[in-house]
Amino acid sequence: MTVAAQMLDTYPKDLGGVDKEKLLECIEACFECAQACTACADACLSEDKVAELTKCIRSNTDCADICDTTGRVLSRHTGYDANLTRAVLEACAAACKACGDECESHASMHEHCRVCAEACRRCEKACRDLITSLG
Repeated sequence: MTVAAQMLDTYPKDLGGVDKEKLLECIEACFECAQACTACADACLSEDKVAELTKCIRSNTDCADICDTTGRVLSRHTGYDANLTRAVLEACAAACKACGDECESHASMHEHCRVCAEACRRCEKACRDLITSLG
């Protein structure tokens, strides 16, 4: 059992009808994607033709920041604001789509971009699944 799962299981109040499994999947996907994007940006900086990866690096760093923030927002339940949560999830899904598309365009040449694109796709899906479950 992950720490995120343990924290959700030990939360002393009701989660207010939020699908706990989708919430857990999204929290974990956000933090995984933030790590993948951070590592991918760093790997891009180590490539010989780094100038060709400028947009990818920017997309990675933006996505990492947004995913990290989203995972942190989703980890807080006291005083839950559905409208704010939905907005943060929409922003995260959009960042993951943009980063996933950019990394995918480099995936045939850079394995780290392929791995990152997959993490972005998982996170985008997890965000959209959670949004749908919020109603």
